[in-house]
Amino acid sequence: MLEPQPVALPVPSDGDPDLWRRRIRHDIRHELGTIIMLASAMSVADDVGPDSRRRVDALLGETRWLDHLLRRLDEDDDRPEDHLPSPERVRVDELVGEIVAGLRLASIRRVAYDSVPACAHIDPLALWRAVRNILDNACRIAGERIDVSVFGQDGWTVVQVDDDGPGFGAGAGGLASLGLGIVHDLVSGYGGSLEVRRCELGGARVRILLPLAAHP
Repeated sequence: MLEPQPVALPVPSDGDPDLWRRRIRHDIRHELGTIIMLASAMSVADDVGPDSRRRVDALLGETRWLDHLLRRLDEDDDRPEDHLPSPERVRVDELVGEIVAGLRLASIRRVAYDSVPACAHIDPLALWRAVRNILDNACRIAGERIDVSVFGQDGWTVVQVDDDGPGFGAGAGGLASLGLGIVHDLVSGYGGSLEVRRCELGGARVRILLPLAAHP
């Protein structure tokens, strides 16, 4: 009978930051997997009412986007710094509508949404991050109302977010500027641009413009 042989495990060098980050990501991925499984089970449970089911489905959607972010972080370790993820044809109106639906369940602000079918070629995760940053800023600074719309205009697919806050630059500094910097970097790599101005509600109007893609 053969005796089991000990397995030599690699011994990391002390203070290896790359190994530390990989281990943290490993643990985060396991926790996210558990949350996704729990939320999935709740979404089909017989003892969950329709309102709670909508909240669970929104939570499930958020955790899946977090999982995408974590996977992208792993991929970026091996990607050249100037190499963007490949674009896909994205139904912008559907992706923004998903974000708005979750926001309505989580925010005390009134969030209106109006859209027409609109597509753009962009990395879906980049668009999700860009829209979330804009809407998070709007929710933080708005008084009561946020109007979100998606439409086509002059060869662009436009995501427009209006709020009734004090206007860009008039609220607490820091997070808004950082968020808009992230948005600019995310969309400009795919031929898009970012506009900030004042809107009819009295607050800020932030618009993402992406080259319009024809419907398949």
